[in-house]
Amino acid sequence: MATKMITELVSDISGKPIERGKGRSVDFSYEGVLYRVDLTNEEVADFENALRPYLQAGRTIEGQRRRTHASSTKKRDFDPAAVRAWAAGQGIEVSPRGRIKAEVVERYRAAGN
Repeated sequence: MATKMITELVSDISGKPIERGKGRSVDFSYEGVLYRVDLTNEEVADFENALRPYLQAGRTIEGQRRRTHASSTKKRDFDPAAVRAWAAGQGIEVSPRGRIKAEVVERYRAAGN
């Protein structure tokens, strides 16, 4: 007796099955965490339209495209905007985007934040 396994792609948004060729998995990263969602072609278009203004305003970072592993990704336990605001009030120069130096975060915490 043979066993036949069938894998069915299901939309993570609607919960409905996706017919072959009418959807796909989409990978994206936010705040250092890599996500994957299964979407219909219509949902992919909606997703891309929602991201379009951010993609147009943002910059690509050449040479740094990499996949992160969930086990190596840790969530921040601080609010970057709050750290930047505090640093500005203290006269500490911090980039408006990107990573905040650990020493700045340590000083922020030491100040009782």
